[in-house]
Amino acid sequence: MKVDYFIVGLGLAGIAFCEQLRKANKTFLVFDDGSQQSSIVAAGMYNPVILKRFTEVWMADEQLILALPVYKELEELLEVKIDHKLKIYRRFASIEEQNTWFTASDNPKLEKYMSTKIVSNSNPHIDAPFGYGEVLEGGRVDTDLLISAYKKYLEKNSKLISDSFQYDDLALEGTKLHYKDHEAKQLVFCEGFGLLKNPFFKHLPLNGTKGEVITIKAPSLKIDFAVKSSVFIMPNGNDEYYVGATYNWTDKTNIPTELAKVELVSKLKTFLKCPFEVVSHFAGIRPTVNNRRPLVGTHATYNNLHVLNGLGTRGVMIAPYVAQELFNFIENKQNMNPEISINRFII
Repeated sequence: MKVDYFIVGLGLAGIAFCEQLRKANKTFLVFDDGSQQSSIVAAGMYNPVILKRFTEVWMADEQLILALPVYKELEELLEVKIDHKLKIYRRFASIEEQNTWFTASDNPKLEKYMSTKIVSNSNPHIDAPFGYGEVLEGGRVDTDLLISAYKKYLEKNSKLISDSFQYDDLALEGTKLHYKDHEAKQLVFCEGFGLLKNPFFKHLPLNGTKGEVITIKAPSLKIDFAVKSSVFIMPNGNDEYYVGATYNWTDKTNIPTELAKVELVSKLKTFLKCPFEVVSHFAGIRPTVNNRRPLVGTHATYNNLHVLNGLGTRGVMIAPYVAQELFNFIENKQNMNPEISINRFII
């Protein structure tokens, strides 16, 4: 098969780049073995405010303007509902936190995302005597459904090979790339934490941060909004809720741990005051970078090999933006945002 692009990896980054190609009428073939779990494990929340420090998410305006139409188009393409508008409440631990919230909401970059009205708590199963601050323009993308539906779409159109990509089988011949019985002009690696095994880009400073989430069933809770306190709790339907997430910088496995489960349950109990049971537990490695900026660009020697990675904890918001940046860089020779370019690591 001859195509314009090979794509390796089908998480949020891979899907976002596939969409750039599809809309530009470029042909492509995707290789994915399902080994990277960060997109599937992700709760999928998009939120323009960093709720620990009450500051703006990097390039929140630009990201949301691009991302929301992309997910709407994907809903139409795949005939599934994936983008769910969601109220996001930040639980205040004190009067001081309330005051800090109000101060932050005066920031011109944050005022449209932070309500200046304190939301009082009326749910007896949540301990929130100081109320909540409401984040505006937030929501949740069902990443699990998105990825599974997109895989089916690719399979139906003979655009997916569900197998590991073998780097040794890639032959670079001038402007052409040969892989087994296939040929392409360009190749984009969207492998998440799997990048560390990639011989072309493993030198990049991708750290990887393990995250674990649990799903609980709490029939008496009855909330239709997300709460951020010491952990997030977010409704998932049928009286089930996502609770997350942990951060572990040393364990690089996708195996859920009892220690993380205990941590999540313990933190949840500091403000949730109703019975619940843990019904599932997941883990994945987030593709993180120390300066919290993605890794996007072209190989220094092979100008038809590219990387789209390092989306960290906010892949839902960032993926469409970085995918567009890389596409315009490759196809239209437009300058890339230097904050995301891998050239920042070239000495």
